[in-house]
Amino acid sequence: MTLTIRFATSSDAETILRFIRALAEFEREPEAVQATPAGLRAQMEDRNPPFECLIAEHEGEALGFALFFRTYSTWSGCPGLYLEDLFVLEQYRGCGIGKAMLQRLAQITTERGWARMEWSVLDWNTSAQDFYRAQGARPMDDWTMWRLTGEALVKAARH
Repeated sequence: MTLTIRFATSSDAETILRFIRALAEFEREPEAVQATPAGLRAQMEDRNPPFECLIAEHEGEALGFALFFRTYSTWSGCPGLYLEDLFVLEQYRGCGIGKAMLQRLAQITTERGWARMEWSVLDWNTSAQDFYRAQGARPMDDWTMWRLTGEALVKAARH
């Protein structure tokens, strides 16, 4: 299989949303997706887009995506890459697409002089955990992710 990994453009907004919905379905939260093609397109066309995205293709068919954005580490004093989503269509898993996208992300990180790549994995997604371990990544078991959303975020903003 000849694989092409390219940066997504705003014209890929519908493809990206299709992958986001497929990922949400896989993660058992299909109703959680609020993104729209128009919203993604507008964000990608912004002077300072909030994210970048890679698309993995074979003969023009999109097989997977990796959506990421820049972070910053105060300890290293350097930017980093946060991988929000990495998803490959089920029928193409095990073909090296995820590995190729992770490799490309690592290249982007080092080419830009950034210090690290980070991402989150669901506790029950042991196949993803095994995949990432095989690539040399290690879990940060001492850290727990925290989040404010919805009414709790609004309430926190009022204090």
